This record gives sequence, C-alpha cells and structure tokens, in this order.
Amino acid sequence: MDFNMEWYRVFYWTAQLGSLTKAAQKLHITQPAVSHTLKQLESGLGGQLFFRTARGVTLTAEGEVLLQHVEQAFRAIDSGEKKIAEMHNLEYGEINIGASDSLCKHYLLPYLESFHRQFPNIRIRVTNRTTPETIALLKEGRIDFGILNLPVADSSLQIRRSSPLQDCLVGGPAYSSLAQAPFKLASLQQYPLLLLEPGGSTRAYLDQYAASHNILLTPEFELGSLDLLVQFAQRGFGLTFIVKEYVAEELAAGQLIEIPLTPPVPERSIGIATLKGVPLSAASKSFVERLP
Repeated sequence: MDFNMEWYRVFYWTAQLGSLTKAAQKLHITQPAVSHTLKQLESGLGGQLFFRTARGVTLTAEGEVLLQHVEQAFRAIDSGEKKIAEMHNLEYGEINIGASDSLCKHYLLPYLESFHRQFPNIRIRVTNRTTPETIALLKEGRIDFGILNLPVADSSLQIRRSSPLQDCLVGGPAYSSLAQAPFKLASLQQYPLLLLEPGGSTRAYLDQYAASHNILLTPEFELGSLDLLVQFAQRGFGLTFIVKEYVAEELAAGQLIEIPLTPPVPERSIGIATLKGVPLSAASKSFVERLP
C-alpha cells in the first residue's frame, strides 16, 4: 500500500478524540472527509479500525495495534522537528572544516574560540590539510567548507575572498645587511633558500611567481610547515618566504629581518570555499558569516 501520511494523521486524531466530528474540527476538514479517509486506510490495511458507539468511535483490536505504532512514528517526527529547531537555534549541530595548519593557527583560531564560547554545544572538527587536499575533502563531502590559500581555479567551488596575505622574504639576524637596499630576486640564487615541500598551494604560488621572472627557485632545505621555516630562518640556515602577517612578532623583536625584495611577491588572499549547489547547515552557515 502506498504510504499516505495524511491518512495516519486522520486516524491518529480520530483515535485520540474518539469522534469523527472532533477530528474534523482539529484537522480543519469536513466530517465526510474524515470518514472517507478512514475507509481508504481500512481498505488498504484490509481490516476495520473503528466501530461506532453511542459516544462516537472506539478502536478495534487492530486499531489499537496500529495506534501504538502511529504514536511512536509521530513522536519520532516531533523529536526530529525539535532537533531541527535546535540546530537552527545553534543549540545542537556539527561543523566540519578543512584548513592548513598555518591558516588554522593564524586565521581560524580566534573565530573558533569566539564561536565555541557562544555555542558550546556545537561540535567543531577541523581537518588539517594543504589547500589541494582540502579541496579534495570538500568534493568528497567530508568537510562542510574549506579555508584555502588563493588563487584557486575550480568551477565546482563557490569561493569568497577573505583576508589578504602578503608574502615577504625574511632571514635571521645574520642577514640583516641585506635589508639595507632593495634585494633583486635574481640575487636569491646566491644564498641558501628554505621553502615548503612541493604539493601545497603556497609553494606552487612562489614557484610560479619566480618563474614569471625567469627564475627557478632551488631550495637547500624543503620543510613541512611554516613554523619550521621560521625556526630554521631564525637560526641562520638561509632565507625564506613567509606571510608577513604570520611573523609580525618575530619581525618586531628582530628575530627575523624583512629583506625588501624586488619585484615583490604579488598579494594573494585567503578564500572560503564551499561546493556549488550544496547548502550549508545552520551551524556552518552561522560560522562562515562570522569570517571576514
């Protein structure tokens, strides 16, 4: 038998109220409509569900059995509606974010802290991956949205540009003499260079920047994180590219020296990426709206 939710609503309220007339009033339909609906349900189930009494209608044995299950179904529906309301009110839910270690530390963390304080019952899960890996997770449906290093070209993504990023060339105090005058990109080949390992968007962006000026970046050290690049540079292992905003404290303290590079690395941005045509949950939407 084809399932018809309306039939069971009519059955439920007729059973609860014990009257076709009262059920019709509750459901804002006519009494003949209630009677016709019950006949359809009884015909489909192959048995009588009510018998008439002087006071109205009473459930048959079959009707009693059906009511137990219908009550459970309506309680489950009611519970589901309450859960959805809780999700919309951010009393319940989950957010799955993809972002690199550096973006999580230098961009996401304060927003995560603020959101968690305001909505402690929302579970937040952050998966740390490179930008290409984050995009793959997003397409697989394993995260709700990704925080990316731009530029990214992918027609399946909806990307909102967020905070700007400015890469700069830095070295430890041992290289402070290089900060006295503009440093030509071609001169970089004369010094040990520290870069991130290939495969991430930042390394690809820097390689492309250098190649556009006919320069091949040949690192002496390839490291797995920006934090390692900073530590190696501070200890005098060589020069490296780093997002200026990420090392503001080290630059102010003189632990790193910015070297004025010419031509400078073009400014890029952080991007917030979602899959086109896939709506965000209430919690994820609320979080994304808080990002700049």
